[in-house]
Amino acid sequence: MHYYKFIIFFKCLSTFIITCLLIGCKVPIQSQKAYHLSRVTTDSLFQSKQRIHLLTIKNNSDYLIDIGYNKSTLSKTSDIAKNNNAVAAINGSFFDIENGMSTTYLEKNNEVISKTKKINSLINGIILLENKEIKIDTFKNDQFYKNSKSESFAIATGPLLLKNSILQKLPKKNFTITKHPRTCICKKKDTIIFIVVDGRNKNASGMNLFETQKYLLSLGCIDAINLDGGGSSLMWIKNKGIVNTPSDINGERAVSNALLLIEKN
Repeated sequence: MHYYKFIIFFKCLSTFIITCLLIGCKVPIQSQKAYHLSRVTTDSLFQSKQRIHLLTIKNNSDYLIDIGYNKSTLSKTSDIAKNNNAVAAINGSFFDIENGMSTTYLEKNNEVISKTKKINSLINGIILLENKEIKIDTFKNDQFYKNSKSESFAIATGPLLLKNSILQKLPKKNFTITKHPRTCICKKKDTIIFIVVDGRNKNASGMNLFETQKYLLSLGCIDAINLDGGGSSLMWIKNKGIVNTPSDINGERAVSNALLLIEKN
């Protein structure tokens, strides 16, 4: 009897080890009742070294997801988070690094903060907060969201990676096929996940967007969307600081906006 128990245990352990080698193992870093921070480190995911940071947030908890922004200047994600009393943050959507302004549609509390500066087929999705629920959807147009009063905030970004657990079609461009640091948000049945993929260093190659899609699907994501990446990719946690490795030579990059995790009043 003990022999068979040992065999079953050994098979389970072997499966766990093989899985870790193939896609990496989640290592818990910080855990609260409402959210959980973990890191995946692997040398073999997509035949490359990867370091992935995951902040899993329970729905209907004592926290909500919000947007922090600057209208005409750039600030570091960590500073935007601190200024809004956030407990966690990731960088947001795309911006003009020279002029210091968002280049995609952004509104909060029915105030339009930024309009679409240039039509870009890759910016085809939007993140919405409606009735305290995060939604990831296909972007319609600026006027549609300006007229709509149902959302607390709306931020356009892209490309859309998953919709109803289906891989979305991506064009084969340098932006999509080259490995870069990535920032994404995905929605599961009972949780939201902030994802930051490190890259451009000896310990982390980054992912192309086709790989990112497959990885997010493997996590069980139903809807998922890409945010600004590269040197902008950053995850900040209160009392821990920056938990990933920014790829910019000067460290954390100033950005136009950020997604925040904030404790409800």
